[in-house]
Amino acid sequence: MAKSEKPRRYVVGVYICLILLIGANLSGCSKPQPVTEEISAVRTQIVEENFYSINSNYSGEVRGRYESQLAFQVNGKIIKRNVDLGSVVKPGDVLMQIEPKDIQQTLNINSAQVNSAESQVALAGSNLARYKQLYEQNAISRAQYDQYQTAYDTAVADRNKALAQYAQSANQMDYSSLYADSPGVISGINAEINQVVSAGQSIITLVKDGALEVEISIPENRIEEVRNVQQVYVTFWALPNVMVDGKVREISPMADKISRTYKVRISLPDAPQSIKLGMTANVTITDPNNKKALYIPVTAIYQTQDQPYIWVVNNDIVNLSPITIGTIGDGKVQVVEGLQAGAVIVTSGVHKLREGQRVRIAGDVL
Repeated sequence: MAKSEKPRRYVVGVYICLILLIGANLSGCSKPQPVTEEISAVRTQIVEENFYSINSNYSGEVRGRYESQLAFQVNGKIIKRNVDLGSVVKPGDVLMQIEPKDIQQTLNINSAQVNSAESQVALAGSNLARYKQLYEQNAISRAQYDQYQTAYDTAVADRNKALAQYAQSANQMDYSSLYADSPGVISGINAEINQVVSAGQSIITLVKDGALEVEISIPENRIEEVRNVQQVYVTFWALPNVMVDGKVREISPMADKISRTYKVRISLPDAPQSIKLGMTANVTITDPNNKKALYIPVTAIYQTQDQPYIWVVNNDIVNLSPITIGTIGDGKVQVVEGLQAGAVIVTSGVHKLREGQRVRIAGDVL
């Protein structure tokens, strides 16, 4: 039994070897499959030189042209607040009050000093009158009379000093109330009841009645553009059907320390009543240098580090071409160098292409 199994295993092993050899020969004789070149469909544009006004858009906030930062002129603890955010006030309205106890005590002290000074003046005047009679009767010398005259003059001066101190303390009492200096709207409150504030500390922001403005921030490379702007129009997020002509009134001479942008105030000469303080606005500035040039879509730019490129199509082959760009806005880029009118460029899918790749034009955006 063992002898018959051995030849059988040998025959099976031979068959396996033959099958492996045949498979190896067949695989070695198979022909390689041809590689199909990938042809991408791209959208292109024929570059033309024309006039195109690039607009820059900046978000901003509606502000009042005149804003006052109101503050107390004395130190103290706030005991009363008569206004809230959005309150409409008139000149002379009391906005806040601070504790006047210490000021009242100072006023009482100065009042007592005035009374004492008045008494000294009365006494010195009485003495002067008596010694004047004695001097006229040659009962005393001129030097003695001059002493009483000097005493009277000193008493009068002390009284004037006491009166001035009393007036000053009376003013301090009046300063314990914070008044509105003009008609307007309260747009900011920086202190609350029981808070101790110091003299000169900004407490309330009062937007005075009058012209409205929009404040925007611009980068430093757009200052000249904004300075020479010819047309500005403003729209509002909360008022989609309202568009107002604006005018650049003021450009900050110094950049913000944090954002490194410059504050710009856009006046609204014909602002309707529906525009309110604090509304979000969009300011559109038209490029003042509207001249004939080459403009391409932003989507056509292929950026590598700091150098922008475009894909130029020649005979269905794409090649990278470096360019120098100018102004940017409204989805358009001005090309200053590196591109000629009439060239065909790729306008979409630029990051999926490679140098020398064959493409198929799917359509032109003219």
